[in-house]
This record gives sequence, structure tokens and C-alpha cells, in this order.
Amino acid sequence: MSLVDIKGLDVGYVRHRKVQPAVIGLDLAVAPAEVVAIVGESGSGKTTTANAIIGLLPANGRITAGSAVVDGVETAGASERTLRRLRGSVVGLIPQDPMVGLNPTKRVGAQIAEAVRLRGGAPEEVFEHLAEAGVPDPELRARQYPHELSGGLRQRVLIAIALAGKPKLIIADEPTSALDVTVQKRILDHLGGLVREQGISLLIITHDLAVAADRADRIIVMQNGRKVEQGDPAAILGTPRERYTRQLIAAAPRLAHAGRVVPRFDVRGQEKPEPILELTDVSKTFAVSDLRRGARGFNALDKVSVTVPRGQTHALVGESGCGKTTTLRIALGLETATSGSVKLDGDEIVGRSWNRLRPLRRKAQLVHQDPFATLDPKFTIGQSITEPLVSFRIGNRKSRLERARELLDQVALPASYLDRLPSELSGGQRQRVAIARALALRPDLIMLDEPVSALDVLVQEQILQLLADLQAALGLSYLFVSHDLGVVAELAHTVSVMSHGKVVEQGPVAEVFTNPQSPYTQELIDAIPGRRVADAV
Repeated sequence: MSLVDIKGLDVGYVRHRKVQPAVIGLDLAVAPAEVVAIVGESGSGKTTTANAIIGLLPANGRITAGSAVVDGVETAGASERTLRRLRGSVVGLIPQDPMVGLNPTKRVGAQIAEAVRLRGGAPEEVFEHLAEAGVPDPELRARQYPHELSGGLRQRVLIAIALAGKPKLIIADEPTSALDVTVQKRILDHLGGLVREQGISLLIITHDLAVAADRADRIIVMQNGRKVEQGDPAAILGTPRERYTRQLIAAAPRLAHAGRVVPRFDVRGQEKPEPILELTDVSKTFAVSDLRRGARGFNALDKVSVTVPRGQTHALVGESGCGKTTTLRIALGLETATSGSVKLDGDEIVGRSWNRLRPLRRKAQLVHQDPFATLDPKFTIGQSITEPLVSFRIGNRKSRLERARELLDQVALPASYLDRLPSELSGGQRQRVAIARALALRPDLIMLDEPVSALDVLVQEQILQLLADLQAALGLSYLFVSHDLGVVAELAHTVSVMSHGKVVEQGPVAEVFTNPQSPYTQELIDAIPGRRVADAV
């Protein structure tokens, strides 16, 4: 008997007095102790399906047909009292964003205690569930607030809350999409262990085919609200029947090479181009206040040396907190190095005042991870793209508008988008606008901070190809920050691997990724998902 049994499910959202379909005719079953992964792009209906199962559709969400039975209870049309009883005790939910899923004003232990209390459990179970979720030193962590924990630990706290109700099913909605590969592996290993040890069923919602391939007993592929294909990972990824599934596989950098990292560029033995950016022995110490020991220093960077060759891409990789973003901010002049040298196109930027740095800013621009956070929601796309030109007093209104049209053409967007607002664009389109804006001042160097980590694999592939095409056409140099080694292999020529504020290994990507010398680099490579199916197909 299935724990979850969905038949002919139709779900839609009411917009402008009409129901727009989000899930159409879905059949889905999850057996006890089974791991099922639902994969697809944003808007494919994955999360809507999960929310329908546990009665968490938004106010405008409607189940218009079909049934969703969980542990013998029909959730479609069930009362809120019935659904509340089901949540926690039968179904535990691990949301995508821990900072949204956790209350920032409550200590971690208090939030787990709520779930324990609803089940009638004892208060001391809080520490047991934290330990069960793989949180070290649970007594200490229980007293901390969410912002005091790393991303990986926050995700484990959400697992602890989900486990507190002793559920039969855990729904994990993109549980590791924002985490580094090593942290991702530890979280997924732990969830897999719970399935084996406690017989819990696991429904994983993900756009990462490699994660689905490694972890699921069965994969369901969704597109535009419909199930287009399902089967075991080896069959789905080895001999996919549907064109859409083949597109997803081809677009995923890690799966395109059967779970192995195969760099696009091999610059071993080639003469190095002259550098556009040189960081030499850069150190950065932040002052940290400690109530017990007073002010002390935290060494974020320790004698970091990085070179970006002209016309090529240099990547910085490593776990969160290793110093990647601090290095990038110092290179941009947004942070001041405690010691060391930073040269942009031969000009030293360390020690320069803000006014003396300004002329150099035309040479280096930044593309953020989340374009929606960096594009003014009240500005049209045309205003956002031309803002750097206005700031530097370049051209007149007519020439700026013409430049904006030219830039949109370069990033493969129609000129009609000039009058649109960021909210009217998809995530991939907004990232194209952010790239166009970065190109406005004709820079030599663009710094890319996790530019595709929030995008689906199909959109990710398009943005990576766009960046490669722009580099070839304009001779651009990139400093590329990423935690995804598969993506780095697609774009970068050279790489620096960072750990605890130090560069532990660097060189051509083809050399570092195929013959790593540092144990830490090998650990990063070993954590890349997708190998289980690579061995099977």
C-alpha cells in the first residue's frame, strides 16, 4: 500500500478571476521507505504538487480535480484541523530557504520544542532530534539563533524540526540548492541514512538531475504541470524517452559528462596571457567583538595570491566562509586589504581613496547572484542598463538609449524589453539584463558572484553560453566565484581552490580537476553528485 497516492490531480491558481492550471492530471505514488525525486524547471509544478499534498497551497490555489491521499487521509478538501494533524505527525516539510523556514527571533531549541510539544513529546527530545539531524554540540546549538548558524547547520535544524513529529514522510523542497557540494553531500547522506534506518519515505523536489540521480529510487520528470516521464535513475538518465528529459540531461554540466568533471578549456602548456588583475599576498583581518574576550581579529584572508589572465576566466571555488567573496570585494575596491597588493590593469588600488578609485571602476564591473536584488524594481530595464552611463556622464539621452538597445541585442533580448520592469522578467532574463548593465561601460573585467546558482539547468546553460560568447566577441576577462565545480569546468580556464582564507591549490582547470594535489580539492570533486548513475549506464 502506498503512503502517498495521487490520482488525476489538477491544481490551479486564481488570477484575474480565472483559474490558471499549474498541475494537470498528475498520478503519483510514494511507497513506505521509498525515495522519489520530482525534477523539472521552475514553473513545472514540482512545488505546487508538494504543497497540494500537505494542504499548504496559497490563498489563490485550488485543487480542481482528482485526489491526494496521504496515509489514508484525503487531503483535497480536508479541514484545516485534519491537515494540521497530518503535518508533523505524518508529513514533515523541509523548505528550500532555512532563513524563511526558521523564525529569526526564536532560539533554535525553542522552535524544535514547538514541534515536539505538538506531538506530546518530552522537552529533552530537542537535543535528541538535533543530534539525529547531525547537528554537532546540540546543547550549544539549541541556545543559538538561526543567524548564528551556517547554511548547512540551518538546513539540519529544519531536518530536526521535520523529524520532531516522528513523520512517515519527509518532503524536501530543494533542500540543498544553495549549499556547497560538500555540505550538500553531508545533508543528503544524512537524509538517506534516515530512510534506511527508520523506514521514512522521502519526496525530493529538485531541479538538479545529478542529485536526483544519486539519491532517488525513482525519478518523475515534470514539464508545464504534467508528468512527462518516470522510472529508475539509470533508465531515465541512461535511455530517456522524452525530448525534454534529454534537454535537461544535456544542459546539466555535471551529467553531460556522466558525473565526471570534464573541463571545456585546456590551457596546460600554453603561454600565459598578461594579467588584467593581480592579487599578491592579500590578507584581510576583521575586528570581531567577543563579550568574554573583548575585541579580537578574525583572519578572513591569509596571503592570498590570485591572477586573472587577460581574455580568460579565473574561478574561485570553495565552501561558504572560505574567503571567495571577500577576495572578490577586495578586488573591486569594496573592501580594503589589511596587507598585500591588488593591481587592476597594472594600477595599484590598495590605499586609493574612493575618488581615485572611481576612474578604475569603468574597467571592472560586477554581476551578482540575485539580479532581482540588484535591479531597482521601480526602474525600467532601459533605466537600469543606462544608469552607469548616467553616473559617469557618458553620452546624451539619445546615445544612451541606442547603447541600451545594442546591449540588449548582445545579451539576446529584444529591444521591446527596455520599457519593462524587472518583475515582468524571468530569472534568466533578469540575469541577462544584469550582464548587459555590467557591459554598459565597456569594462575589461567582469566579476561574477555565483551568477547561475539560482537558475534552472536549462537557463543556466544559456547564461554560461552567453558569457562564453561575450568573452570570445569582446575579449572580456572574468573572475568567477562559484561553489559548483561542474559550472566552473564549463566556463573557467584557470582556478584557485580556497579553504579557511587560504589558496590551497591553483592552476589550469584541466590540471586541478583531473589531477588534484590537495586533499581538500579531491574532497570537493568527490562530493559532486551524479556518479551513481555514471557507474550504472
